[in-house]
This record gives sequence, structure tokens and C-alpha cells, in this order.
Amino acid sequence: MAIHLTPGAVKAFRRVLEREPEGQGFRLIIEAGGCAGLSYRLQLVKEAPSPEDILFEIEGIRLWVPSAHLPLIDGLEIDHPEGLSDRGFVFRNPQARQTCGCGTSFAV
Repeated sequence: MAIHLTPGAVKAFRRVLEREPEGQGFRLIIEAGGCAGLSYRLQLVKEAPSPEDILFEIEGIRLWVPSAHLPLIDGLEIDHPEGLSDRGFVFRNPQARQTCGCGTSFAV
């Protein structure tokens, strides 16, 4: 199982942690909802997450994912482009069979 962070995502995650000094990292969960059926949600982690979560440590960024969600996102790339028309984190998921136009929801 793999998750990849682009340099832009690493930079954005670090900015959040600088503003939130009690943050230990982030938790990525998949929820029902969104245009395509499932959506990504990132949460700032201030306490140790659930023991069922798997920890990915990428360039010093800690990202926890519930183990049950891993098959839905294996190979996921998280980006955070910086430009006038860009907006927040972008998820590129090779497991997705369908995505919505905004890029925050998907179906498998």
C-alpha cells in the first residue's frame, strides 16, 4: 500500500502544522457522499488516532489512514498546486473508476 505526497502537498501540510503547533499530523478518511459517491476528508490530528489506523510518514509528514480504507486509495497521490485558479488539496487516485469535476469525490 502506498500514498504519495507531491512537494506542493508537503509544503501545504507543513504550513498547517506551523499554524497549529499541537498538531501531530493528519488523518485521511473516506466518507460516503459527494457527486461520485465517496469523498476524501483530511483531519488535523491532535491526539493519537485509532489503533486500527495505519501510519504513513512521508518527508516528516504523518498521515494516518483507517486500515479499512486502504484498498480504496492504494497508490493515491495528494497534491496542493499553487496558482491563481487552484484550490486546496487535489487527490489523484488510481483506484477511482469515476471522479467528479471538483476532484474531491470518487467511485470505485
